[in-house]
Amino acid sequence: MKSTNIEDYIVQTETAEWKPLLEQGVDTSGISIKVLRRDENGRPPSFLAKFEKGAKYPYHNHPEGEELMVLEGSCIIEGATLHKGDYLYTPPSYKHSVKTDTGCIIFFMVPAEVEILE
Repeated sequence: MKSTNIEDYIVQTETAEWKPLLEQGVDTSGISIKVLRRDENGRPPSFLAKFEKGAKYPYHNHPEGEELMVLEGSCIIEGATLHKGDYLYTPPSYKHSVKTDTGCIIFFMVPAEVEILE
């Protein structure tokens, strides 16, 4: 049964701890996350990701697309530099990697598991 208490759906992001992003077979060093929501299978479709200076996430496919907003710093996605406040919608089956030279924090909405391509 779903809760009717709004407090059960609030995430205090300022006090939540960053946890290392761990994905089997993927180098995610320098990337941490704060989960904002989990789906019925326990997968987090909404989360914050913190990339340390020089961190990168490998080339991958988004079967159902993705939305992101840079909250701090800047990142590079397919040659385009996104800065604080920039929003990106990637349509289904869009492929890209993410890297940062400066470090950044990004809000992600990823409706389906990504497919690593490299």
